[in-house]
Amino acid sequence: MTVTAHPYYRSTPGPLHAVLLAGTVPLFLGGLLSDIAYYKTYQIQWSNFASWLIAGGLLFCGLALLFALVNLIRAERKAGRPVGYFLLLLATWVLGLVNAFEHAKDAWAVMPQGLALSVVVTLLACVAAWVGLTSLRSGGEQ
Repeated sequence: MTVTAHPYYRSTPGPLHAVLLAGTVPLFLGGLLSDIAYYKTYQIQWSNFASWLIAGGLLFCGLALLFALVNLIRAERKAGRPVGYFLLLLATWVLGLVNAFEHAKDAWAVMPQGLALSVVVTLLACVAAWVGLTSLRSGGEQ
């Protein structure tokens, strides 16, 4: 086993980071689908489901964001895709938090802003997972 003097950005996330990153997508997607169900039926329980799924998505996304920050700090070169990946995760988490605050309102007050935010957050989570789970390199070793 060789030890390098300069740490570089990992080409793929570690196992725990990958699980947390991949877990954000179904949680936020479940929140979106619950919002769609609520929009069509106006059964308040769907809004409650969406709130809980969004909270779970925030937890997973926040922990993945922490891993991404540690990897970014350890990276030799911080420009390019590693920064983009971190900013995507950060935008996902911040808009997810806004979405959680929106869903904390009375169920009748959630629509249509909650649905629109759920669409945006789900798309951001998908893009962040795509970027995070593909090859991310920043200089150093190949």
